[in-house]
Amino acid sequence: MRQTNHELSAMPCPHRLADVDLFAPGAAEHWYEAYAILHAEAPVLRLPGEGLTPDRDAFVLTKYADIARVVRDWDRYPPTLSLLLAARAADPAAVRAMPDIDAMVKSIASLRPNPDLWRAHRQQLTDPWVGPGAKRHEAMITAHVDALIDQWIAKDDGGESFDFVTDFARPLPQRTMASVLGFPLEDVKDLEIWGNAQVMSYVHGCGHNNVLTPEQTAEKFRLLAGFSDYVGTHVRRRRANPGEDMISYLTQVHYDALDRKLTDEEIDGIVYAMVIGGLETTQYALVEQAQLMIERPGLFGKIKADRSLIRAFIEEGMRLRSPTQGLSTRITSQDEVFQGVTIPAGSTLHLRWGAANIDPEEFADPLELKLDRAAVTRHLAFSAGPRVCPGTGLSRLEQTIAWNRLCDRLAALDYAPGNTFLHQPGIMLGTLALHCTFERETKA
Repeated sequence: MRQTNHELSAMPCPHRLADVDLFAPGAAEHWYEAYAILHAEAPVLRLPGEGLTPDRDAFVLTKYADIARVVRDWDRYPPTLSLLLAARAADPAAVRAMPDIDAMVKSIASLRPNPDLWRAHRQQLTDPWVGPGAKRHEAMITAHVDALIDQWIAKDDGGESFDFVTDFARPLPQRTMASVLGFPLEDVKDLEIWGNAQVMSYVHGCGHNNVLTPEQTAEKFRLLAGFSDYVGTHVRRRRANPGEDMISYLTQVHYDALDRKLTDEEIDGIVYAMVIGGLETTQYALVEQAQLMIERPGLFGKIKADRSLIRAFIEEGMRLRSPTQGLSTRITSQDEVFQGVTIPAGSTLHLRWGAANIDPEEFADPLELKLDRAAVTRHLAFSAGPRVCPGTGLSRLEQTIAWNRLCDRLAALDYAPGNTFLHQPGIMLGTLALHCTFERETKA
């Protein structure tokens, strides 16, 4: 069974409010102990001088009701990015002149700067591919799942361990997204490098604002320049000879909301968003679900016998171990009060989804995995409201197919010796490695 990794952390486990630091090195090993303290003593935690400017504060929200209120009201709690877009409106050249503005932000500025255009963007440009329309990829995802299982299932009756992260959970969304976009599978290794560059600030950045050093920023944009060149090559090819992939669609579609076709730069930004959202979340969800499965005796057999439980298992897994634990993405447009704490206008709100999803005032027995939990999709792992993650359909489909095929092809799944269960730094719950053993299913 799982052994504690607290003693391996760079920081001690918090036992009182003064010990809580969600952003320190090693903090990921103690987040859930910290959430219990914050819920009880400081459901709104002030971070002095950590707003967008030194004279502003940031506030960490950990209660479900508070975060649900924020994410559903764009006007009252505008996205942090809206300040950048306002600056762009005053000076249209400003975005291009700023060195830390990536392709995705540029495309947001032109394609979806407000709630109406955000909704139109999702409905016409992404929903057919990664939202409700993701069902079209079922056969493709199943083939990728089976191909990955094939690579390690032939080992000697599972006696040799495999790494659930590198041998399954990480390459599955990489291969899936490559296929959706129309990239060759032999380019997946490059896609991984570029994907890591895109999330560099969320992994290696400091504090709740995920600030990189100048050297890290330069390296990030050096790598992303290569990604833009790569995407641009594919866009030009698809404009001339469209296929059945998402990039081909984007080169040909007449975007109704703006009554025109998309530019190459806008397509680059959309592809950037697909990669940044389509790789990490699904990987982390699958790895945490594997741990939840192994740590509950009999659960694998129960789900294997009744596949209708997979949906609830996946949703509960994302609630209990949210892939993205929190982001500082909203600003208060007016003075607000949360949990009796006054928050001035212009403050940054760090929305701690991982804490909200185990809020005892919202979920009975919040740390228990309940396959019969009512309204099982109420969690905020994908956020909610007008800016809900556009790729929820694809991620859920990948997770569903993954567990169905694992149940089909395995008789048992367990931990191999030597796991540390340590997590990567940053704001995502990313287990670095998960060594497992298995028994093959021999029944026809």
